[in-house]
Amino acid sequence: MADWATISALATAGGTLALAGVTLASVRSANRAARVAEQSLLAAQRPLLVTARVDDPPQKVGFQDDVWFQVAGAEAVVRATDGVIYLAFPVRNVGTGIALLHGWRLYPEFQVGRDARPTAVGDFTALTRDLYVAAGDAGFWQGSFRDPQREDTRAARAAIEARRRLNVDLLYGDLEGGQRVISRFTLTPREDNWYVSVGRHWNVDRPNPR
Repeated sequence: MADWATISALATAGGTLALAGVTLASVRSANRAARVAEQSLLAAQRPLLVTARVDDPPQKVGFQDDVWFQVAGAEAVVRATDGVIYLAFPVRNVGTGIALLHGWRLYPEFQVGRDARPTAVGDFTALTRDLYVAAGDAGFWQGSFRDPQREDTRAARAAIEARRRLNVDLLYGDLEGGQRVISRFTLTPREDNWYVSVGRHWNVDRPNPR
């Protein structure tokens, strides 16, 4: 004789197990959809800075001591006065989101190639004001050395006076401060001018593409 109580209990357990399986599949599907939506949103906010185009409009760059320069195309400002070293160059944002610049680091020794390593995030010099570059638009970066007693100031001045190529790492991210990228730019002296080019990009908050 069939034990209907046992059969009923097994049927209930089977139904509960099936419902749990359906719920788990639904949760996984929802999680995948949420991740896809998140990735799409992040992709729409992702910046990437490169050198400006030759036909980009000139950028006026002003420093806190009311010293002004104009930068355009692929040219950079590299000026060493008695008390201050001024640096600036134009950039273009070829990404899909607004770029917010966080900091910079100058290297008086030229560093490129497969073995090049980015600056540690904690070693950047923070900008004293927010610099934004809209997606698909041009902007600029600026920095200065103002303490002649600092070792990095002396090293920068020696490299500039010797007309050696310099590297500048820029740290920037999206409008919300995420998706940070480090881009390495090279400043090259030519006759009376300096020219800027970009060589490498490293992701800080996500895997690198290479």
